[in-house]
Amino acid sequence: MNRQPVLEGDRVWLRPLQESDWDALYEIASDREVWAMHPSHDRWQEPVFRAFFDDALAKGGALAVVCKGSGAIIGSSRFQEYDPAGGGQVEIGWSFLARPYWGLGYNGEFKGLMLQYAFRHVGRVIFRVGAENEISRRAMANIGGRLTGETYIAERAAGPTEHVVFEITRESFASGPLAAQFPI
Repeated sequence: MNRQPVLEGDRVWLRPLQESDWDALYEIASDREVWAMHPSHDRWQEPVFRAFFDDALAKGGALAVVCKGSGAIIGSSRFQEYDPAGGGQVEIGWSFLARPYWGLGYNGEFKGLMLQYAFRHVGRVIFRVGAENEISRRAMANIGGRLTGETYIAERAAGPTEHVVFEITRESFASGPLAAQFPI
């Protein structure tokens, strides 16, 4: 599985993240409200976001989300933890979107593109969401995510932070809320 594909939808396209995307992404990330409910609520600070951005470039799998209408970068996401064994699994995460695009279906579109692509290669996609992040939990429900009962503890600046694990399987995606727009 190529974790940095180019994917195109009706309103967005995704492409591999590049060092030259720093200014556009940090402009989005510097908005404190983007991170208000996120476990890494300090990610609006330049040194914190720089570490996040550098990690994305170093690990691969990071994608820039680009608005087709304006050509502007409006967010980012990643494919990580790809494991082809036993039917295959990959994680989608580290996603964020500029606030003017919240609640307008952009999250569903870029995640739908990523899921559609992932299910060509794996049978299961997981998402680790901060246990207290109600915005992301609602977004997961909107795209057909199912809580697994698994948890994950991530080290953050404020200390250990609990995450819950959502999953979407190839089968559940094929009959879920994004199936008509993103057939597999």
